[in-house]
Amino acid sequence: MAPKRKGSLQLIQREADDIKRRVDNLVKDVQDQLGPIEEAFHRCQELQKFAEKTLRTLKSLTKADELAPVGNYDQRKQEEEKRLLNILERLETLLMELSLPGPSTAAGNTSKEGSNDDDDDSEEEEDDDDDDDDVGNDEKQAVKPLSYSGPHIYTVLSDFRGEQEGDLSVQKGEVLRIISQTADGWWLAQDNKGNRGVVPKTYLKIGSGVTDDDEEEEEEEEDDDDQGMNENEEEESEEDSELDGGELTEGREQESSASYSTWSTVKKALTEIDATDVLSAMGAIPSGFRPSTLSKLLVEGVTYRGSYYIQPELSQSQLSFKDLFLDPYAGRVRAQQVRMSVCFTLWSCRWIPTPGVGVNVLSRHIRLCAFDGTQVLSNIHTVRATYSSKSSKTWSFSPRMTGILPILLDGNCFLRCNSVSPGLGILFELGVTFIRNSTGERGDLSCGWAFLKLTDETGNPLPTRTYELPVNGGTPYEKDVAVEATVTRGSPAGVFQQMLQARRQPKLIVKLKSVKTRTRTQLSLLPNTLLYSLRCVHLLALHRQLLADTLVMERPTMQNADPICSPVLATFPVLLDQPDLMDALRSAWLDAETNMTRVQKRDMSYLKWEFVKVYMSSVYFLLHSPSLPRYCWADPPSEEQRARVIFTTVDALKHNQHTSGQSGSAEFYIDPAPQHLAFDITELTFDLLRVAR
Repeated sequence: MAPKRKGSLQLIQREADDIKRRVDNLVKDVQDQLGPIEEAFHRCQELQKFAEKTLRTLKSLTKADELAPVGNYDQRKQEEEKRLLNILERLETLLMELSLPGPSTAAGNTSKEGSNDDDDDSEEEEDDDDDDDDVGNDEKQAVKPLSYSGPHIYTVLSDFRGEQEGDLSVQKGEVLRIISQTADGWWLAQDNKGNRGVVPKTYLKIGSGVTDDDEEEEEEEEDDDDQGMNENEEEESEEDSELDGGELTEGREQESSASYSTWSTVKKALTEIDATDVLSAMGAIPSGFRPSTLSKLLVEGVTYRGSYYIQPELSQSQLSFKDLFLDPYAGRVRAQQVRMSVCFTLWSCRWIPTPGVGVNVLSRHIRLCAFDGTQVLSNIHTVRATYSSKSSKTWSFSPRMTGILPILLDGNCFLRCNSVSPGLGILFELGVTFIRNSTGERGDLSCGWAFLKLTDETGNPLPTRTYELPVNGGTPYEKDVAVEATVTRGSPAGVFQQMLQARRQPKLIVKLKSVKTRTRTQLSLLPNTLLYSLRCVHLLALHRQLLADTLVMERPTMQNADPICSPVLATFPVLLDQPDLMDALRSAWLDAETNMTRVQKRDMSYLKWEFVKVYMSSVYFLLHSPSLPRYCWADPPSEEQRARVIFTTVDALKHNQHTSGQSGSAEFYIDPAPQHLAFDITELTFDLLRVAR
């Protein structure tokens, strides 16, 4: 008999029990001083993240998620929330104790270096210290000055006065200890007097505020000490060659860890300060600008890119697919309906403040994704805006031009998302990529964000019309932050002035629209979660059909996981991250479609065969051309060179089609005149186990 499935609330209760058990073990290990403090600190941080994730999951649960009726559901949910909050408070207190340097730690280090007799004395001293800590722990924390050698010590760059409850007012030059860091930019800190509160990270600089001369002197002294220490180590190794190797290794590890925990840590962190933080601290950019949140997610990994979401998703059994099915009668991909499928157009942005002087803007763009208020639920798609110096605060999209409109400039997009979150919507982050004129550093700024919830209060989808969305400052996790401080300064007295000020608020204009029946049918063939340009739907649908034929129809068994020879499936996801190559494929496929008859356009087998030919003789050739530079975001020289190479190749392909009378002829690819990169087997290999989600 199969075991009874647990409900969502019961699973959360089990996770909470496991977290509580691990926290109790951690507290016991800390009290017994088992293991180094750094290891306990990292364990505490991991448990804190796990508890916060469990708490967010618990808050999102509803009674409808349960498999069977649960009595007193709301009361049980509140009790679990209180228990998780108590666990988080214990973890925060434990983090405070582990991050604060105490006399017991120093005594422990001294006892390790001394003899056995010293160990006994140090243990007695530690017992006395523990007794004293129990009597007046709060007084010692208030009186004891902060240690300036750890990586959690920061210096205040400018004065900050707290505006809300929980803010910590600080002055320039004051030294703070950071307790916890969050993604929204507001860090929990403690000053020398023991006061705690949140401060913006843009007002902080890592280190204790030592001068450059002192830093240079310390560096010289450290270099001399290192040289002397190395010489002493060499002499000792020659004289005491018969010593135990384990003791020597332990001593060197202690020396290296001691030197690493001082100036080298601070020096390394100083070199990693973002250019955006420096500009914000200098006041060179508007107060509502922040480092781009979505740009950081794109840099961290591939899980927020379109190339990740275009791959098939395995089911829980790992033996079938969750979002890829084939109709056995028609021989085509089976259409799938999702909870939210919308098409929209970006019109323009108005009254967007310009960055300050001293920076050269390389790109103005909007990054958009599915968002439920807490996490990103889809890939991040980027649309670049066109800009005119005559109207410096207006961004526009989808400009008129001859030929096909590049995907990067196209404001027509679609979103497919299967999330059950009631707060599902589209997050628009207005951003600029810049380079500092003085230092040449690159950075990504967020000029504000807007959010369009896709359902109304009753849960019904929004009607298709134009929406004017207010642009907020800060990050999507901050509330009531103005993009520019001058916008909210003072209150106009007259009605006319109020109307003028309301019109000058930053806004994003978005239009929800309906599409043709053919486009809706093609959208239903795509993955359950994807956000991309609407002009590429037909290419994505053809790729989906090839994927279903290869993985569902042509595989011997569903358990077979051998690599598959398919150059199209192996390289097509790369095009979603390089929009200029996707434009080249669109152009080549458009030329091929003009030579097709109506019967050929309706024949799926012919379309797949022709698509593979066009793909192999156009973008596949470009992907392995040594003359094509590596794709780099917002790099004008690289973009211009790539555009020239792509145009030359596509133009040569068109000429070859006219002379041979065949679209996608292989003669152009095997011509010895063009150069090719060295052959790699990964060009042809589609590895399902490596790419499947």
